[in-house]
Amino acid sequence: MSQENQLTEKESLELITRMINKAKDACHDTGITAIMWGLVIVICSLVRFAELQFEFRLPFDIYMLTYVAVIPQIYFSIREKKRRKVRTYDDRFQDGLWLAFGISIALLIFIVGRLYREWDPVNDQFETLTGTAGFKLYEYIAAFFLMLYAIPTFVTGMTMKFKPMFWGGLLCWICCIASLFLPVKTDMLLIALSAAGAWLIPGIIMERDYQRAKKHLANTDV
Repeated sequence: MSQENQLTEKESLELITRMINKAKDACHDTGITAIMWGLVIVICSLVRFAELQFEFRLPFDIYMLTYVAVIPQIYFSIREKKRRKVRTYDDRFQDGLWLAFGISIALLIFIVGRLYREWDPVNDQFETLTGTAGFKLYEYIAAFFLMLYAIPTFVTGMTMKFKPMFWGGLLCWICCIASLFLPVKTDMLLIALSAAGAWLIPGIIMERDYQRAKKHLANTDV
């Protein structure tokens, strides 16, 4: 009976250790960063929706909050590197995946800005000459971002066997398709929904599981 209890305790510790190891993303070892980015994107998208719906403008671009969020992101990354004793293959894979995602988002923002500058004057001339509405580039921008949001989220969910992120990635792709057929205002709601489903909610679940497992380990050590 004693040996059986020891085996059960050992299995429990192994399970808890695996749970802690799973509670990570390229920025989500504890879920804090996933919560932060999910919350930031949700707030930005809802504020932009309100601006379009009620026809007002803030004195600054609400999406500037994403740049402010980089500061705590750097802090969390440095703290995480100091905390990790050994970097596993999964760690390196996740870091590379989310770094590639960040670079891709930055490039997409740059490309979209360049397209706006080049395309808008041409579109205005077309409307003046023909009297018909030209191609509205801004109506399709959300789809590109939602498509990118899905990739690292879905892959993380698959590789880490973390279902909330797996389903969050699928949600991003569904919203990506839906955004092609809905008004720009609604696109902002789709982005908020995707950020909540892909990062905010999974981050809360990861943080809860991480803290629970950490507390269990501490009690076991005592």
